[in-house]
Amino acid sequence: MARLLVEGGRRLQGEVEIDGAKNSALPIMAAAGLAEGESVLERIPPTTDVTTMAQILRELGMSVSFSPGGTCVIDGSRLRHHRAPYDLVRRMRASFYVAGLLLARLGRAEVPLPGGCALGSRPVDFHMRGFEQLGARIRIEHGYMIAGAPRGLHGRPVLVERASVGTTVNLMLAAALAEGTTVLENAAREPEVADLAAFLNRMGARVNGAGGPTVTIEGVRTLHPARHAVIADRVEAGTFLVAAAITRGEVTLRNVTPEHLQAALRKLEEAGARVEPAGPDALRLAMDDRPSPLEVETAPYPGFPTDLHQPMVALLSLARGISTIRETIFDRFRYVDELRRMGAHIRVDGQRALVEGVERLTGAPVEAPDLRGGAALVLAGLAAEGRTEVQSVEHVDRGYDRFEEKLNQLGARIRRVDPDRPARDHTLIPAMGC
Repeated sequence: MARLLVEGGRRLQGEVEIDGAKNSALPIMAAAGLAEGESVLERIPPTTDVTTMAQILRELGMSVSFSPGGTCVIDGSRLRHHRAPYDLVRRMRASFYVAGLLLARLGRAEVPLPGGCALGSRPVDFHMRGFEQLGARIRIEHGYMIAGAPRGLHGRPVLVERASVGTTVNLMLAAALAEGTTVLENAAREPEVADLAAFLNRMGARVNGAGGPTVTIEGVRTLHPARHAVIADRVEAGTFLVAAAITRGEVTLRNVTPEHLQAALRKLEEAGARVEPAGPDALRLAMDDRPSPLEVETAPYPGFPTDLHQPMVALLSLARGISTIRETIFDRFRYVDELRRMGAHIRVDGQRALVEGVERLTGAPVEAPDLRGGAALVLAGLAAEGRTEVQSVEHVDRGYDRFEEKLNQLGARIRRVDPDRPARDHTLIPAMGC
């Protein structure tokens, strides 16, 4: 297992470039398989989630290649296999996006019920009910969803339960080649959904309303390959903003989309950070003192993102007073015991946490329980006295490329201990757990 050794007490300062969004890259990679021929995707981050998705697509018969600089070429011409490999799909929930792809292209899909982050129950029932409304017949056997649409998929109105991002994405993929018009009501409004729609439309799809609560997909007979650059990763950007704040530093982020970060920026400013534009697609954050306490509630976009819940709690553990955070989307509190090892005072009551700020954290051996929880522990280590050893950082690698390298460029002192880590060549790196 890899681990990071973090020497605390170093103020972050400088500039960092934000990668393309992992949560856009995954559905867009699946969407590229809807067409025969080569689609060229730019700004694809080489995280382990991305390499896992690439391997799944290869197992289904598609060609996937990467080149330096984040360009990914995907050819769906040889998509022939309708059964997705269990050992890969179980690693992350976003792999279930291949279900929509396979139903649209082949009319048949056998996809394992997915694994992924230990964030409580996140069943794919919403996806399956949506597929059934489009005309698929579904059963569960031996841990697989087995779906078929022998008469093809047919568009119709579908209510997306709980504004689920995954359900919205999968139904957009399935409906793109369906007969007739599909109307998704209560659709997820996340920027990554709008980014997928932009790519589909470049392929010749007819998708309207993405980014709002109602998305209309008029099915077409065929799609063609396209070129597309994914949007900036708002979660990576938010994580580096919190890193600057927790170290009382001053950091400029390049290649960001500020409008995708408004809820997080408001909370950081309430905590005492100074945030200002720093040129086109750039933001600067500076922080001089301990943060002020906050009340935070996660919510679907445009609300405060659930993926920034844990990093924000790491910051608030040093606040001058008591903060509260209410998690409304997932069960994300497994990291709390690890922060307590570092001296944080946090009490969890159901889906709500009370965070009593302390003057200092101290370095300790901790274990990353999941992707964003692991990032939060690294940030806490940056601000702690002494050395923090964060174990199981394979979780963090799922969503952040070169995380410790970027932090070190800003003045952090982090060393990775991972003798088994392969060379950085975009080959498959096992995505353990979360």
